[in-house]
Amino acid sequence: MSIQFENVAILDFGSQYTQLIARRVREAGVYCEIHPFDVSVETLRKLQPKGIILSGGPSSVYEEGAPHCSPEVLHLGVPVLGICYGLQLISYFLGGKVEPSDRREYGPARVKISQASTLLADMPTEFPVWMSHGDLVAVEPTGFQVIAASDTALGAVEDNERGIYGLQFHPEVSHTPDGRRILENFVRRICSCHGDWT
Repeated sequence: MSIQFENVAILDFGSQYTQLIARRVREAGVYCEIHPFDVSVETLRKLQPKGIILSGGPSSVYEEGAPHCSPEVLHLGVPVLGICYGLQLISYFLGGKVEPSDRREYGPARVKISQASTLLADMPTEFPVWMSHGDLVAVEPTGFQVIAASDTALGAVEDNERGIYGLQFHPEVSHTPDGRRILENFVRRICSCHGDWT
């Protein structure tokens, strides 16, 4: 008889860092599985994930043939975290505004927290991050609060009522030194995973 661990599902939109997201989640003691971006909603329901993470990716959400998951993924009743492209896709689905950045932002940046949140709990007020995006969210979707921003873009948003969160930067890479804490906050505090896997 197999033991069913708590799990988090990661949807892969083509990011070079998707495997690293999974590693960070597992380091937090939470089992996770990577699935293609177009995994069926039925499959996700059968997995009974405690949360879902939408990875980054090189596409623009408006491009013809850009990878899109089903919008229903955002309405499964579990917390969702979008990273970079994942945040842009959430914004695209929920009425925010995604625009090309004045310049592709690739490299270090600094983000300042603008209001308290569970996602960014125990983080410094200002911290270094790694950005890698050509598009950015110019206007967050209705109901979302901007909880952190850089000089050039919003850094993080949340909709506590719907349990949907987004990061423009990459918390999984070593260039975001405190990023592990953010992912741990998501899986342990927001998704209520107990960390029963090693």
